[in-house]
Amino acid sequence: MIQILVRKFLEVLLFLLFITFVSFLFIRLAPGDPVLTILNVDELSVSQAQVETLREEMGFNEPLLVQYGRWLLKFIQLDFGNSYMTGQPVMDVIFMGLPATLELAVGALIVMLMVSVPLGSLSALYRNSWIDHVGRILSILGAAVPSFWLGLLFIDLFGVRLNWLPTMGRDGLLTWVLPSLTLGLAISSVYVRLLRSSLLDSLSQEFIRAARARGLSERRIFLVHAFRHSLPPVITFFGVSLGSLIGGVLVIEVLFAYPGIGKLVVDAIRGRDYPLIQGYILMMAVIVFIVNTCVDLSYRYLNPEMRLKERAMGG
Repeated sequence: MIQILVRKFLEVLLFLLFITFVSFLFIRLAPGDPVLTILNVDELSVSQAQVETLREEMGFNEPLLVQYGRWLLKFIQLDFGNSYMTGQPVMDVIFMGLPATLELAVGALIVMLMVSVPLGSLSALYRNSWIDHVGRILSILGAAVPSFWLGLLFIDLFGVRLNWLPTMGRDGLLTWVLPSLTLGLAISSVYVRLLRSSLLDSLSQEFIRAARARGLSERRIFLVHAFRHSLPPVITFFGVSLGSLIGGVLVIEVLFAYPGIGKLVVDAIRGRDYPLIQGYILMMAVIVFIVNTCVDLSYRYLNPEMRLKERAMGG
């Protein structure tokens, strides 16, 4: 375990160095000038001398490698700079929006589990039955419908026509329902098909036949043996698709005017707020890396074969 953690620590250092350099480079090469945004050139009369003076003060006239080196030095000191839009430290701005984003992500995961686990399990247990056909049709429809379009349908139905649920902002539990439902249904279709396929593979294994031969109940065989054996591929895909989930959160936050990090970073992109964009990318990269590390470590619990191999190599 210690060797795994040390290796992961070295990997995260290289990963962060790579992702910070690439993101820093692409952000600076993107169209737009944050100096013009800060000075409100469209609204105020600003001279070229003022623009050049501020650009010099912010270090934008220096080579990109020099700018990156200075940013990296501050990053090592855990100084992410201040937001151009608010003037506040970047981490303070991000942590202000983080609770809302985490609420939305947790809500989407709850909806995904409530839909994909029962539907995928029933589709595998009753293969080629009407339940299986319904599950496959719903999963195909869910994969074909974009999340923002589904969100617009929910806004029109539950917010405008029926007037059951609020459609904007973050003010209590009811404002959390529609965004969570939209994102959860959008991502659940993939997991229904994946869980069904993984369960069918598990149920065809020799150890399932051996368990039946020992007289174990079908319920115990499914919950203790087959379901647990089918989880590693699903968890692996979750680690891989976490970036898509984060991107979905961003879209849904903008659609429902949900005040989380996603909406914040969209505003930062419009305002060319380089420090805030860089801090967001870095934080998302760390979250993805941590989740994937947890996925790797979970294999040791979910897959006994891996533990036996590690013991054999250690012996």
